[in-house]
Amino acid sequence: MLYPSIDSLLNKIDSKYSLVSVAAKRARSMQQTRDERLPKYVSYKHVGKALEEIYSGELTYRIPKKSETGAIYGKDSNIGK
Repeated sequence: MLYPSIDSLLNKIDSKYSLVSVAAKRARSMQQTRDERLPKYVSYKHVGKALEEIYSGELTYRIPKKSETGAIYGKDSNIGK
């Protein structure tokens, strides 16, 4: 049995796509910075550790509003044009 289960993780994050995206970004960050938020992990791989952080509530995500994405790129940016 995998820990944490996909069903329990989907109670924390609304879609499998978002779950994979958040876990992958956090795993990459952990790999580069060695920053661990929990005192003890069941998994020894970074993706497993990221999933454990999501399950424990240490790691969450939010969907930026359109006004926030415009502020990130700036109105003179060529991204998305």
